[in-house]
Amino acid sequence: MSVKEKVSSFALDKAINYVSGDPETNFPKLLSLIDSLGINSFEKASQEIHEVLDDPECVWYKFTMDLWRDIDNEVLKSVMQNFGLKAAILGGQKQEALSEKYGCNIPMAMLIDPTSACNLQCTGCWAAEYGNKLNMSYETLNCIIEQGKELSVHLYLFSGGEPLVRKADILRLCETHRDCQFGAFTNGTLIDDEFAREILRLKNFIPIISVEGFEADTDFRRGAGTFAKVQNAAKILKSYRLPFGFSCCYTGKNVDVIGSEEYFDQMIEWGAKFCWFFTYMPVGKEAVPDLMATAEQREFMYHQIRGFRETKPLFTLDFWNDGEYAEGCIAGGRRYLHINANGDMEPCAFIHYSDSSIYEKTILEALQSPLFMAYHERQPFNENHLRVCPLLDNPDAIVEMVEKSGAFSTDLQDPEDVHDLADKCRDKALDWGVAANELWACSDNCSGCKARVSA
Repeated sequence: MSVKEKVSSFALDKAINYVSGDPETNFPKLLSLIDSLGINSFEKASQEIHEVLDDPECVWYKFTMDLWRDIDNEVLKSVMQNFGLKAAILGGQKQEALSEKYGCNIPMAMLIDPTSACNLQCTGCWAAEYGNKLNMSYETLNCIIEQGKELSVHLYLFSGGEPLVRKADILRLCETHRDCQFGAFTNGTLIDDEFAREILRLKNFIPIISVEGFEADTDFRRGAGTFAKVQNAAKILKSYRLPFGFSCCYTGKNVDVIGSEEYFDQMIEWGAKFCWFFTYMPVGKEAVPDLMATAEQREFMYHQIRGFRETKPLFTLDFWNDGEYAEGCIAGGRRYLHINANGDMEPCAFIHYSDSSIYEKTILEALQSPLFMAYHERQPFNENHLRVCPLLDNPDAIVEMVEKSGAFSTDLQDPEDVHDLADKCRDKALDWGVAANELWACSDNCSGCKARVSA
């Protein structure tokens, strides 16, 4: 750790301790102290923080104060150190420098599948197609993180399969790399008191529970009894004052539920602090294209999520519809990359093509490979950042990149031709293009948008 990192870490630790005693009184005092230092680079952030702290009626004021009250202080400190400071602030600066040095994308985060095994068999999930036979060794997982840290990556998310099938190895990685923030997209059914006690001890792991709505929709896709287990997992995590969130895939069948005020209120009541929203992708020959959301449904979610950001104390990310904030697609190593349980390094977790294996190339070599460089050179895929995806929104882009790079399908049971995959998305891409262009031309604050949210 550099001198700058040590000083920054020490200062952040002291600041968190100061605020924790009485956040409503001490947070504004701390901000005033920082303002008095006249740090130019902090001026914009300070203004945004003031907008929250100076207005007790603001929903984000409540969200901020609830964090200090609801989350274990040492866990909160670890998250701010590993995610806020090392992964986002210091890591981001280094990643920009490395990207310029090597002429390729350098990610902020890595999404890793330690296993293809899963204790559920959800409708439309590609993980089951891998046959529940693939597992990366602990040594390989550790090597990935070691390589990532050399690129200043301090954020690692596990998916699968069901990553908590590998609980022991995940906890071991958290123990070994205390300077990293870990998380996992999990069905939640394997979370118990013993596991909660361990992540409370380690402080650098956050569960992200996948759920499809209320009981009927969740059990329809994930199996009978799953919803009850999700509720129990949330209850356990909340009782240990641990941060957790939800991952929601909205489809043509459940969008009215996922986007409802009742559902947002339920997530908050369960104790979630954030939610990542995804839309269904028809990846794999066994996918169900009828589950894809229509343009009208996707626009409904666009307005619902943005509207509730002004009224609900829940941090939300809309993986597709928030493209304007990231200025386009974040895959291809621009913000993240995916490594599946077979060791294939993929630009995106939702598009299963690769030209690099972790067993044959380093992560940096993969980022400089033809497929990842095709992403690097083509991003953004559309000037309208509400049409960010090279598959769902711009299907010709994925065809061109796969063909140009010579990438192969990573579906181990039934490889899918990229033309067939793209064809499944063309009609939806055209429909969404019309809606997205109207939204993009419209100011976020215009009366039309507000009227739609109210509706």
